[in-house]
Amino acid sequence: MKSLVTSSAALLILGMAALYSATGATQPAQESAEPDLQIAVEAKNPWTDLQLNNDPKNFQFAIVTDRTGGHRPGVFRGAIDKLNLLQPEFVVSVGDLIEGGTEDPGRWALEWSEFQSNVERLDMPFFYLPGNHDISNMPMFEEWNRKFGRSYYSFRYHDVLFLCLNSEDPPRTGSFHFSQDQQEWAQAVLAENEDARWTIVLLHKPTWTYVDADLEASGWAPIEDALGDRPYTVFSGHKHNYAKSVRRGRDYYMLATTGGGSNLSGKDQGRFDHVVWVTMKDDGPVISNLMLDGIDHKNIRTVPDVRKGK
Repeated sequence: MKSLVTSSAALLILGMAALYSATGATQPAQESAEPDLQIAVEAKNPWTDLQLNNDPKNFQFAIVTDRTGGHRPGVFRGAIDKLNLLQPEFVVSVGDLIEGGTEDPGRWALEWSEFQSNVERLDMPFFYLPGNHDISNMPMFEEWNRKFGRSYYSFRYHDVLFLCLNSEDPPRTGSFHFSQDQQEWAQAVLAENEDARWTIVLLHKPTWTYVDADLEASGWAPIEDALGDRPYTVFSGHKHNYAKSVRRGRDYYMLATTGGGSNLSGKDQGRFDHVVWVTMKDDGPVISNLMLDGIDHKNIRTVPDVRKGK
């Protein structure tokens, strides 16, 4: 991790400085549980403990949510800049990356080119996931597969399984749909990764919020049943309205927007621009919602050096 390396280096420098006592004499560095931390430990010390929050199994990633459905220019691009300031290990999506909604290949090409020019500016990997705007119809679905190879996939990192699903498989089949092939694939992936310490499920539409939907016929129930009693967390987008639910004893999140259509009426109504910052720990993910207007670069304010040359 870039951030871990940087933190360790900073602690080493600070630790070497702390080897000097109040009288100016050096003290021998004592061993601690942290091999990269060198610091003089005395009977009383100006810190709480030396158990640094740097378990190598812990990691940070970010989630971006709906960018389209009435996108507001510049918001998503600004989010990319802010993610580069935050330096997560990777960024994942819950779909709706382009406006779509057309069978005009020329328009797709322009929209995908513009979107990809944004994510190519990231310092870290970006994992695509389709929403209904990205695969509005069969020609767009075929274009997705031509560009990206597949519309659902999984990966595992530090023993955390990421299950990336396509809720539009095929497009325009009810409120949402998971093909038989996708259901069987998801069931097999989950069976093969029973030992994962946690599972992160990513999909575009919040299936559990559609009160009139047939979860069995749509293909969601078989996938959800396959999750079983493993520890997992679900993230979705689509409705541009943030809400956390607890279902089957697990946290299910419907995220707001990262530039998608919104009246931005505020946190109490779940309508705001954000990215989600996730820190994976042994006992599950620690989740923070970072408001885009609360993240800024180091030059937010600069002042001249009034003592320059002295």
